[in-house]
Amino acid sequence: MTSEFNRIITLLRKERGITQKQAASDLGVSQALLSHYEKGIRECGLEFVVKVADYYNVSCDYLLGRSTDRSGLTLNIEDLPTDENYGDGKYRGSILPTMNKKFLVHSLNLLYDKLSRDPDTGLVTEISAYLMIAIYKMFRLVYSSNSRNVQSMFRVPEKVSGGYATAEMLRTEATIQAILNGEDTKAGAGLKDTAGFAMTTDSLTKDYPVHGRSLLQLVKICEDRIMP
Repeated sequence: MTSEFNRIITLLRKERGITQKQAASDLGVSQALLSHYEKGIRECGLEFVVKVADYYNVSCDYLLGRSTDRSGLTLNIEDLPTDENYGDGKYRGSILPTMNKKFLVHSLNLLYDKLSRDPDTGLVTEISAYLMIAIYKMFRLVYSSNSRNVQSMFRVPEKVSGGYATAEMLRTEATIQAILNGEDTKAGAGLKDTAGFAMTTDSLTKDYPVHGRSLLQLVKICEDRIMP
């Protein structure tokens, strides 16, 4: 059984606000056994996977981490509308980079829409700065790979630009965390209420049918890379 199964069944239960005891009763197993399934201590059979899929109204592929869409659908490039036009309105390159670009654009649109629900100037400014520095770092790496490109385009010396940018990203991330924790910072007063940021995987896909699916796929891609 995939290691994603225990994480996902726990997530679904908690998002629905069901106790482990109640879920176990509804699924016809003991609480101790469900606890073992959720912790990944024991593996269940296919029959239980199907029962859980019906219980939470999701697909087996979703439960097994094979799809980020609850219905088990796989995202195709045609399913993702283009939010921005580049040149003649078409993305250039192979399918994978094109999909990734759309995942990024859609995820950013969703993020900024969430930020607009509970606007905080300091928070939006710092998040924007963090994202811009990340793009700056990648652009400069690509730019600098060609020795013919003139470095005088940039004010920060090439030898220290990467380290300085990383340090600034870490500082900005700390400021963002402080604002979200309600602490006052130089960027502004801390956020006192994060009710506008309440969300579940279900609400994300319902409120943002396309953008939510893109974001969940982006989360999966990132976690596949950073997991040891």
